[in-house]
Amino acid sequence: MISAAERAIKKKRSISEEKKDMISGYLYIAPFFIIFAVIGLYPALFSTFLAFQNWNGLSPMSFVGLENFKVVLADPLFWKSLYNTIVIGLLGTAPQLVIGIILAFLLNLSFLRFRNFFRVTIFMPYITSMVAVALVFSVLFSNHESSLANYILGVFGFDPVNWATSEWGTKIAIAVMVFWRWVGYNTIIYLAGIQSIPGDLYEAATIDGASKIQQLMYITMPLLKPFIILTVFFSTVGALQLFAEPTVFLGAGAFTRDEAMTVVMYLYRDAFKLQSFGTASATAIILLIIIVIFSAVNTLLTSGVGRKKRGVKG
Repeated sequence: MISAAERAIKKKRSISEEKKDMISGYLYIAPFFIIFAVIGLYPALFSTFLAFQNWNGLSPMSFVGLENFKVVLADPLFWKSLYNTIVIGLLGTAPQLVIGIILAFLLNLSFLRFRNFFRVTIFMPYITSMVAVALVFSVLFSNHESSLANYILGVFGFDPVNWATSEWGTKIAIAVMVFWRWVGYNTIIYLAGIQSIPGDLYEAATIDGASKIQQLMYITMPLLKPFIILTVFFSTVGALQLFAEPTVFLGAGAFTRDEAMTVVMYLYRDAFKLQSFGTASATAIILLIIIVIFSAVNTLLTSGVGRKKRGVKG
């Protein structure tokens, strides 16, 4: 028979072993949380703190309350940058989601030859260096009449456009750059979603006489709904955080011109050009609120894709 003392010792040993396993488990995952706290959490909290301070990076901080938010919201350039961000985001993001689904559907067709080649080719812009992208698009959308974009306009009888200086010319050029760079990324995501759909559904639809367009609308689109919601969410966040494309396209004068200044460029200008870290942090918080609102609205709208209306039977 095991005495009460021996049972207590065994129980204590088992508890200590459980504690050792728990501690070792926390130690294994600790590097992630430490890195996240240093790189992600601390800057976010410090930025929130700075939003209520007046600080140029060197002098002592002074508490100003909501004054930084008032300054940003009263600045016409902020609203202009928000307008630019939304317009460029719509022009560059909305078409790529629609065309991405169509391209993914075409790349999944069984009779298409060289499918792997086309898949790699369409994904190449995503991994292309931004320096190379800037060089290519600066040539394509050059202000010169012989540039490719102006040549195409001339074929259709339109006058040449000063792409790098005009209001809408700059927005369209940057939107095309965003579309070209990200359409392949979304296409690959949609392609993965299409390949997860059972082929029996398409075979049954073909036997019933459904065309490829009908299969796309009534089979592919409803079953791609989770992937569409994911890409819409990421695209919304990415569009509202647009920075690299307008910066590299406009070059050194990007922060002195307002026809293509985005909210993140406005934030960057305040922080690193004007040394006004308080208003820059306030802009970051305002941008976060805008991203949450736009993402929630777009997710709600996208969640209705493929939803069938049910009639009430009497």
